[in-house]
Amino acid sequence: PNRICCCRGSGVGGRGRGVAGSGSRGDSEALTGSGKTGCMRLATIRIGNEHRCVRVDDDVAVETGHADVGTLLVDTDWRVRAQSADGALHALDTLDYAPLVLRPEKVICIGLNYHDHIAETGRTPPEYPTLFAKFARTLIGAHDPIQMPTVSDRVDWEVELGVVIGQEIRNADPAGAAAAIAGYTVINDISVRDYQYRTLQWLQGKAFEATTPVGPTLLVADGAEPAHFPISCSVDGELMQQSNTSQLVFDPRSLIEYISTIITLAPGDIIATGTPGGVGHARTPEIFLKPGQTVVTTIEGVGACINVCR
Repeated sequence: PNRICCCRGSGVGGRGRGVAGSGSRGDSEALTGSGKTGCMRLATIRIGNEHRCVRVDDDVAVETGHADVGTLLVDTDWRVRAQSADGALHALDTLDYAPLVLRPEKVICIGLNYHDHIAETGRTPPEYPTLFAKFARTLIGAHDPIQMPTVSDRVDWEVELGVVIGQEIRNADPAGAAAAIAGYTVINDISVRDYQYRTLQWLQGKAFEATTPVGPTLLVADGAEPAHFPISCSVDGELMQQSNTSQLVFDPRSLIEYISTIITLAPGDIIATGTPGGVGHARTPEIFLKPGQTVVTTIEGVGACINVCR
């Protein structure tokens, strides 16, 4: 039967702001995952001016021989390649996380997909998913600065579960959709609200360059639906969003079924599944991000992104 390993903890170490596991190998495998167990994590890191895909074990990161996670996923035997990787080693506290997939063919985002978020906007649950796109240049690493737009002061946060595609899929049935899931990651769909609502199409407020953290790792699944992950976002230590992925209107499998009727999903494609309630523009009074603030985006058991607004 399909399943996912839902690890305890919220992520792995990294340069400057990481949260690393400690203790014996057996204990810390449950926190960070290991290529030698059923709970594998993958990441894309920067090495000087280059990038490397690594398997993130409990005490070290191991190069797989690929430039990034997206390149690895193109290999039909990517799970075996990652599990058996024995390349160069990197200490967890030195990792400089790049965006998980450097050049995804598609980044497809879902709007209005949490029951609590729909309620706070005064809308009713949609009959079909609301789709929009981001681009590779929109994405940043898990600890990179969020580049605040100079043209707006209405910049908002949106914690989201990210689904990464692991095999090409078109016109998916439920089983095929589940099998196409490589795993899960953390995304913050940083949104420029005044640009978003200039027209009925949201893309212009969602695709500002270097604004969307993705990472730090891919929690590898073997085709299952995710567990009901606790999901949250805080700004300068103040909790702004707190929910659970059980609140999703359209879950990852149904999203893959729907999107794949429109276009083929390819390895490395990313689906941002939507945000729960608690966004800044839905508050009274409205609250928006300011330069210098720190945004912590957490999905328990998947990971955490920690980003400073610049």
